[in-house]
Amino acid sequence: MAKKSPNETSPVAHFEQSLEELEQLVEKMETGEMSLEQSLSAYERGVGLYRQCQQALEQAELRVRLLSDPAQPETAEPFDPPQP
Repeated sequence: MAKKSPNETSPVAHFEQSLEELEQLVEKMETGEMSLEQSLSAYERGVGLYRQCQQALEQAELRVRLLSDPAQPETAEPFDPPQP
């Protein structure tokens, strides 16, 4: 397993930053004051941020599974999604 450089951190570490940026993008887009090109660029950036957040959540879940049962992480029960 290769070590990460000091500038390279896990997606889990950037989750809050990515989520905050995504929320700011959504707010800007909801104002309706962006051009079509700006909206498309913001949407593309938002999709990328969403994917980063999703990956960070998946890695966090895996870490919890490994901590819960390091010998058999594949037998850990999946988390139930919150019910609305």
